[in-house]
Amino acid sequence: MNSCFEVSIDNHIAHIVMNRPEKRNSMTPAFWDELPRIIDDIDADGETRVIVISSTGPHFTAGIDTAIFQQNNAQGSDEAQRQAQIQHGARFYDNVLHMQKTFSSIENCRVPVLAAIQGGAIGGGVDLITACDMRYMTEDAFITIFEINIGMTADVGTFPRIVKLIPEGIARELAYTGRRMAAREAKSIGLVNAVFADHKTLLDEVMKIAREIAKRAPLAVYGSKRIINYSRDHSTADALDYISIWNASMLQNTEIREAMTAAKENRDGRFVKLPPQKNRGIKEVLS
Repeated sequence: MNSCFEVSIDNHIAHIVMNRPEKRNSMTPAFWDELPRIIDDIDADGETRVIVISSTGPHFTAGIDTAIFQQNNAQGSDEAQRQAQIQHGARFYDNVLHMQKTFSSIENCRVPVLAAIQGGAIGGGVDLITACDMRYMTEDAFITIFEINIGMTADVGTFPRIVKLIPEGIARELAYTGRRMAAREAKSIGLVNAVFADHKTLLDEVMKIAREIAKRAPLAVYGSKRIINYSRDHSTADALDYISIWNASMLQNTEIREAMTAAKENRDGRFVKLPPQKNRGIKEVLS
């Protein structure tokens, strides 16, 4: 059962919706468990070709629920408090690794993940959207690396990813000041692909893009995502070698012929789905 998300799957497109608008879709402990499970189950099934993550209410997400930081207050005897104090660093480290894996599941997913952002993507929201393949915003949307405003250093994934998406100087400014970056500025520096007038238009247009992706050969899209991610993190020489090895093992002439025939006949291609990864059913995601 998902307490933070609603999930629907139609025509090879999975739509994951954050559904706690009354709490500004803050990231509670359940959030960090549910999202990677949903992503992994969708990916494992092999039927889905693209994922859209959107939200409800005035903000995409208010970021990490600050109540999380109040759960480690030591209680009980002096000895219990002493042990808790000594273990605090290790516990915090393990917790951050768990949260980092949540957003890495988006990046590691075989299919593209699109973020549709209305209102604010605040704090942990920036960690989330920078892990996605593409980002789209409403005109009133904004991002803020808010952690600096509450005496923290962002630690769940923003910095390793955002410096590869926007100029380093701008990333540093956002990190050091915590200021809001509006949608139009975000588009001007390439952080978001497009900006739309309102939430409805945003969702309509992002779904159009998702449908275009879903028409393509799944294995080719998977390979493109894999190679783009690899190229981002490695030298050009290494990436060229990797794509050669990838295509040597993955390139399918039957899919190429089907794509060309479908284009000639002005119809959708009849492509083979990605292979299932493990024995988990898609029904788990929809519960």
